[in-house]
Amino acid sequence: MTVRAKVWTRDEYERLVRAGAFDPGSRVQLVQGEIVEMTPQSAAHAAAVELVQRALLRLVGPEQAVRVQMPLALGADSEPEPDLAVVAGDPRSRTAQHPTTAALVVEVADTTLEFDRTRKLALYARAMIPEYWIVNLVDRVLEVYRDPLEGTYRTIRRLGAHDRVVPLCALGPLVVADLLP
Repeated sequence: MTVRAKVWTRDEYERLVRAGAFDPGSRVQLVQGEIVEMTPQSAAHAAAVELVQRALLRLVGPEQAVRVQMPLALGADSEPEPDLAVVAGDPRSRTAQHPTTAALVVEVADTTLEFDRTRKLALYARAMIPEYWIVNLVDRVLEVYRDPLEGTYRTIRRLGAHDRVVPLCALGPLVVADLLP
């Protein structure tokens, strides 16, 4: 007898969500067919999400939205809820389904650093998200990943608090320190 884990599709996962299979306060997401329970957020994590949101809202144009911890429909087996995502279009255009791409995805990482550098990175690269950031609270740096190809990113930069970065989807630069709590 062969034992194997159930690989969930996005459609099956969304049916579970609609049926109330998860507690209202639970933090779960579908990553490559696996329903993953995320750890509770620390105060520093929550503060960093707010800081990144503020910085990005100042830099993106009116045709883009900065979504905080909302789903992205990435293929048939994934529906992650990144800490932040910059997506195109008006919210009214997203009432039937979640966005299927983003110009920028940001994960804030402390306890999830390894997961964000491996599973989430591969997921976003396969989905051809042009730019992926990890606000690394452990080392107090910003990891910038660009140029997705075959499940990885070809360009990787690690920026300290005093460095500047210009998001590919933004109108200007920001200082990394503005993202760190």
